[in-house]
Amino acid sequence: MLNSETQSGADSLNLSHAETDALFAVVREQLSLNTFNSDDQELLKRMVESMGDSRGMVRLSFAEALGKIGKPATPLLMEAVASHPNPVVRRASAKTLTLIADPIAIPTLVNALLNDEDMVVKTSSVGGLAKIGEAAVPALLKILASTEYPESAKGHAVWALGFIGAEAKEHLYREINSESAEVRAAVVGAIAKIAQEGTEEGAFNILINALNDPSEIVRCEAAAALGSLTYRSAIPSLVELLHHPDWETRKAAALALMKIGDGAALEPLQAALTQEEKAGVQAVIKLAISQIERQLEEEAWE
Repeated sequence: MLNSETQSGADSLNLSHAETDALFAVVREQLSLNTFNSDDQELLKRMVESMGDSRGMVRLSFAEALGKIGKPATPLLMEAVASHPNPVVRRASAKTLTLIADPIAIPTLVNALLNDEDMVVKTSSVGGLAKIGEAAVPALLKILASTEYPESAKGHAVWALGFIGAEAKEHLYREINSESAEVRAAVVGAIAKIAQEGTEEGAFNILINALNDPSEIVRCEAAAALGSLTYRSAIPSLVELLHHPDWETRKAAALALMKIGDGAALEPLQAALTQEEKAGVQAVIKLAISQIERQLEEEAWE
């Protein structure tokens, strides 16, 4: 019969808080003495189940212990993420897989990202994919290229690719030619992270080339990235976009030039303003001009 300290959730072991604490004391001692038997599946299972405890620090302690144990714990954690009835255990298991970063967990984490009903499980799963790194990139790109998956899943995939960054560069450089505009836009965002690290001049070249992409979302993403990076070498290409037939592209170019803040863009912006017919774009160009002029004035007083 369970006492009043029984942990919450639908775990199969139904350990009380006292029993859970005793279990962790044993595990901690064995890990400190380097006597922990990572082949003991029953013990590993009890540790995974204990991550359903109602106390956050207890869940964290078991997660960290399983993280130290590493890959021997991966299969049981994958099983918990895939099918445990208690969402608390699924969340903690996904977070623990993030600590271990074992590539064999990629299919399980992708499935959880796409299909689990719990948002924390989804976000923890994509965190695990990001931490795994390059090995997870093909699966993330597949999510972006599909028409079956929700925008929320694609947003998580974009974030993960950005987190992986330079480690994924070979995949990203190849996928910049993807047939999917969504994939190209996501790749541009991820390549911007690589460019931010400052070690890949080729990353900037890809971003500049993306300004001429046939898709509006890719052009705008590239312009936004170059503006955020204040990449002055992009100014001539951005100036050309001020006369693009698509008004969203013109607006994105003006915003990027404003962020770069170079006086060389003033005259082209002023010329573009006289030709611009879209009120929303006019407003952005005027803002860009005023911001650059103010910045130049401040610099003159320094």
